[in-house]
This record gives sequence, C-alpha cells and structure tokens, in this order.
Amino acid sequence: MLVERARPRVVREHRLAGWFAVGAVCFGAFMGQLDASIVTLTFPALQREFSEPLAAVQWVSLAYLLTLVGLLAAVGRLADAYGRKLTYVYGFGVFTAASVACGLAPTLTWLVVFRVVQALGAAMLQANSVALVVGSVRREKMRTALGVQAAAQALGLALGPAVGGLLVDTVGWRWVFLVNAPVGVVGLIAGRYLLPRTRERTPLGRFDGAGVALLATASTALLLAISGLSGLALPGWAVPALFVAGVVAAGAFVLRENSAASPILRLAVLRPPVVSFGLAGALCGYLVLFGPLALLPQVLGAHGATGAVLTSLPAGFAVAAVAADRVLPAGLGSRVRIGAGAALAAVGCAVLAGVSGPWETGVSLFAVGLGLGVFIPANNSAVMGAIPTRMSATGGGLVNMARGLGTALGVALVTLCLHAGGTGGRSVALAALAVAAVLAAGTGLAAGPRAPRTA
Repeated sequence: MLVERARPRVVREHRLAGWFAVGAVCFGAFMGQLDASIVTLTFPALQREFSEPLAAVQWVSLAYLLTLVGLLAAVGRLADAYGRKLTYVYGFGVFTAASVACGLAPTLTWLVVFRVVQALGAAMLQANSVALVVGSVRREKMRTALGVQAAAQALGLALGPAVGGLLVDTVGWRWVFLVNAPVGVVGLIAGRYLLPRTRERTPLGRFDGAGVALLATASTALLLAISGLSGLALPGWAVPALFVAGVVAAGAFVLRENSAASPILRLAVLRPPVVSFGLAGALCGYLVLFGPLALLPQVLGAHGATGAVLTSLPAGFAVAAVAADRVLPAGLGSRVRIGAGAALAAVGCAVLAGVSGPWETGVSLFAVGLGLGVFIPANNSAVMGAIPTRMSATGGGLVNMARGLGTALGVALVTLCLHAGGTGGRSVALAALAVAAVLAAGTGLAAGPRAPRTA
C-alpha cells in the first residue's frame, strides 16, 4: 500500500516515457483548474435547493480553498519523504471519491464536509505536479514540459464556466461534481502506469503540525468573520470574536515559524521587497481573476449563456499567458508587465460596471483576463527570481498559498459587496475588484527597480 510500483517495462523503456508522465500529470492539472472555475456556477442552484443564503453557500468554495492553502506545504513535505508518485496516485483516488460524494451530498453541511476531503486530494495532486514534470523529462525539455502542463491548467480554467453552466442548465448541479469521476478514473490509471517512481527522497524530520493548525485557524476564522458580515447566521458576538481569533492565530503563526526548527514556511524568504510585495500582488491578481466567476452567476443567473460569457475571462488569461512572451518585446521588464497587465485588468473591471449586454460583458471580461494573463506570470517570475534556488520549493509554496488565499478572498469579497450593496451590489463588487487590480499594479512599483525580467 505504501510502496511505489514501477511502470511496466514497455512504458519505462519507451523513447516517449517522459512525455507519457507529463500527460498523466496534465490530467490532475486539468481537473484542478476545472474544479476551481466550475463550482461557482452551482451557487444559485444550491441556494434554491437548500434554502440557504449566499453567505452559507460560498463555503462550498471557501472550505475547499482554505483546506488546499493549509495543506499544500505540509503535503509537499510528506511527498518528498514517502514518494511523489505514491502521493499523487492516492490523491487522485481521494479527489475522485470525494467528487462522487459531493454529487450525492444530502445537505449543504455534508457537501462542505466532502469538499474538504476533495481539497485533501487536490493538495496531494498539486503539491507534486511540478516535481513530477521536472523529474520526468530531460533538463533541456523542462520548459516545454511545464508549458504543456500550464496549457492543461488553462484549458481546465477556460472550460469550467461553460461546462458548469451547461451542466447546471441541463442535468443539475450534482453533475458538476460527478463529471470528475470518469476523468479521475483515467487519471488514476495513468498515474499508476505512466509516472516514474521517486528516486530521491528527503527525510521528513520534525513535522510542524502546530504551524499547519495555526495557519488553518487564522485563515478560517477571518473568512468566517467576513461571512458573518455577509449574511451568514452567526450570533452577534461571533463576528468580532472570530476577527480577534484570526489575528491572534496569525500572530502566533508568525512567532511559531520564526522559532520552529523545521517550519512549514520560512518567513526569512519574505524579506526582499520583490518577494513580499510580489506575493501581495499575486493575492490581488487571483482575487480579481476569480471574483467575477462568483459575481456574475448571481446577477445574470447560472445557465449555459452565463457560463459561455464567463469563459471569456479565463480564455483571455490563457491567451495572454501563452502568447505574451512571443508578442511582447523580449526586453520588456517584469515591472512594466506587472503594471501594464494589472492596469488593463482594472480598466476591464471598471468597464464591466457600466455594461449589461452579453457581448459587451464578454469583451470586458476578456480584457480583464488578458491583463491578468500578462500580470500574473510576470509577477510570479519576479518573485521566484528573487528567491535562492535552494529555496525554490518554499517559494513555489508561497505563490500557491497566495493563489489560494486570493481565490478565497475573491469569493468572500464579492459575497460581502452583494450583501452590503443591496441593489447596487454588482457595481460595488466590480469597484472593489478594480481597486484590487490597482493595488496589484502598485506592488510592481513598490517592489523596487531591481525586479528581474520575465524569464
């Protein structure tokens, strides 16, 4: 059960063995991003079926994202010790089984519980994907292999809204989760027979369980407090108590990570302004990317047409992320790309507030996606370029955490704006997203003139 099995000899000795492994990893990359962008289309249907407000239903996404953020670093450490193939294959099994359970959930509470289990499986996939790709191909093919993985992620992100809208409109919200089952079975088989065994392992050492618990407590308490302000039925004293608990847990987490012998997060990495401001920019960027995916199903309804319109946002992101390096001048530095990309996203959000037709909305969303497709790769490249190579895994974990927190805050911020803004909630939410994009642009300037150029 805990031993990685070798690939069949015919696969292991094939000249394309490395690319078979990359293809297997792409199943997980596709599923992860499809799930991230598809679930928000179910919110209106969940509100109707379970007679719950948006503040409660949003936890179908938030519980998943918070679990993912809290477990990525820890699962990565465990995979380095016990085997990346083993962790990845078991992750597919957990993710697929939990997806089926989500599709059969009898109540909203059980759906949220099953989403937590699903996030555990997703963490087991995402914590290992890059390492498996890099370890499967020759060094000179590494960039191409990572590009193929990124394309699979972009495809999942782009298809999510359209597939989600179509499924909700025809067979119902439960199939948004059940559709993962056949893809998961294929991915499970592919992982077992196509992925190489782990050749080099890192002893686990002393596991920082307290750090994981404090990080989970801080993020969950703060987002629960925001949900209380957004209409979630909580006692009057609970909201301030949750805010205090979140702040105290965050402070305790910082103290713990500074003193732990083997912390899950080495805070010394944050000292260069390029890293600290870059991570803040990443959080804002992903907030802007996923905010509209939660907003528009609430104001336009969750059906096939809404899904088709929403697809233009991740489609714009995918186009820019893949083509920016080919189209933009090679000498254009990260700071310029960061500022210009985030500024375009801010303009797109501002234009969205003044349009209502599907065509105009789709074009505006495409512009937001284009801007973020320029901003996020340049920003993440600047962050990773400022982190020593020996700590690149830690840097990758920080970027993934910023992505998860930004995505969760995008959902929570939109819910708060819709609740507090009343009939003008849509405009308030889009204004908030535009401000977040402006802040993202500011991080590139605040990072200083020595941000490295995009790789």
